[in-house]
Amino acid sequence: MDYLKTLDPQLGGMITRIGRIERVIIPDLFAALIHAIVGQLISVKAAETVWDRMQNRFGEISAHNLVKQTADDIQACGLTMRKANYIHAISSTIAEGAFLLEELRDLPDREVIQKLTKLEGVGQWTAEMLLINCLERKDVVSWGDIAIRRGMMKLYGLDTITKQQFEMYRQRYSPLGSIASIYLWHISFVD
Repeated sequence: MDYLKTLDPQLGGMITRIGRIERVIIPDLFAALIHAIVGQLISVKAAETVWDRMQNRFGEISAHNLVKQTADDIQACGLTMRKANYIHAISSTIAEGAFLLEELRDLPDREVIQKLTKLEGVGQWTAEMLLINCLERKDVVSWGDIAIRRGMMKLYGLDTITKQQFEMYRQRYSPLGSIASIYLWHISFVD
């Protein structure tokens, strides 16, 4: 936090004002991946509701538990059928050992993204959320995350943000972009 304050005065001011942010880490790679898929393109509140329903209905979010469910069972938790099919297929691929999630822990960020995005239903944003919220990688700022972009726009008083502006800020935050991301999320949701 102190280092980021020296890199960017505006962000530094917000860090001082907000203070330390406690966040939830999902250490299990499979559960974190499914959580990120649930969080795609829906509100935080809706994602929390769906995630709670899945946990209540299926118990531990594991490949072996979810592969036993049908796509209809998964969809009944509040997901689209397309997303339910993705989750079921990913669960099957991982349960069969055709994709070894644990190998991701030792790979550089780019390789983690490359491997994960080979799974149908997993895009760059989803892989980046896994990097931040499970693998706790230090330098991830996702262009695909609307809340991060909105947080940047609020922080710097911008009506819109270009990819070039985003990259300038992302580079400024390096090598602690993930911490900046956590603050940008917070900033995007406060008035």
